[in-house]
Amino acid sequence: MNIFRKETKEIHIGRVKIGNYNPVAVQSMLKTRINNLNAVKDEIKELYFSGCEIIRVAVPDKQSINYLKRLIDEKIFLTPVVADIQFDYNLAVEALDTGVDCVRINPGNIGGTERLFKIIDKAKEKNAAVRIGINSGSVEISILKKNKGNILNAILESALDTIRIFERGGFYNFKISAKAASVIDTIDAYRILSEKVKYPLHIGLTEAGPAFSGSIKSSVCIGVLLASGIGDTIRVSLTDKSSLEVKAAYTILSSLGIRNYGINLISCPTCGRTAVDLKKLVKEVDRYTSNLKKNLNVAVMGCIVNGPKEAKNADIGIAFGKNKAAIFANGKAIKRVDLKEVFPEFIKILKDNF
Repeated sequence: MNIFRKETKEIHIGRVKIGNYNPVAVQSMLKTRINNLNAVKDEIKELYFSGCEIIRVAVPDKQSINYLKRLIDEKIFLTPVVADIQFDYNLAVEALDTGVDCVRINPGNIGGTERLFKIIDKAKEKNAAVRIGINSGSVEISILKKNKGNILNAILESALDTIRIFERGGFYNFKISAKAASVIDTIDAYRILSEKVKYPLHIGLTEAGPAFSGSIKSSVCIGVLLASGIGDTIRVSLTDKSSLEVKAAYTILSSLGIRNYGINLISCPTCGRTAVDLKKLVKEVDRYTSNLKKNLNVAVMGCIVNGPKEAKNADIGIAFGKNKAAIFANGKAIKRVDLKEVFPEFIKILKDNF
């Protein structure tokens, strides 16, 4: 299956180019309150080294603006930064004055056309971007009533109305998100929106949930959209570490062959034929390889049914037999080892060959 991305307008968020067939960018959001500076700095570093390309930060009040300015002045952010603004348009204007690369605003609570024009004027002045972020939980009450509670129609009307305001203001350096908590509503909203506008789309599922269920729901939603050629930036929203959101996002992208980033670990689910503690070894391999910035397929297989071929087809792989294991690299069996020697020999061969 070939995936043909839909053409969208190119915009920039700092140094990152979005849309117009540029690589789908991965972003996340700081979980730490901005006034906890040491924790914020640690999370920014962790996100950067996990591969995050755009970081969003909540700016809920005037005091947060001061902390944001300090972080920007000290060049703590290692990626372009997006200030997340809700309710108070003045905070969006002040955040842009600190030097952020983008502000995310919510038309459902920011307060009308004149306030949007003030944000537009400041974004123009600062050569910054704006994300128009529509969420099902905060769509304008008037639009929701007009659409008789139909969330999908309300999301679309809110998005299109706001786009028209931005166009009237002569501002085009923006992207759009139209998220719902429902996978189906979110997919439908983005599909319709992508047919109506050519602006870049930030895709994801709002309030997806904890790591396990949230990753699955997000994978279905984001995966369907990406496979349809829709999406210019993505975030996997999880009630968990922000770096896990980044890992999940890259896993979705690499699974579709859109962007390969880091290790693609393949392992068998185990069955009654498995004669080793494969789950333990897979965890060890995953722990060791998860921080490697190499684009490699790694296979860890528990028996001789599919093991040798899967391991051979990977860049590096392990295939277990009854009392021994074969380690493959670049399509060739490199070594047969005793079970207790598997992990250290795997690491050695990985270092020597890659």
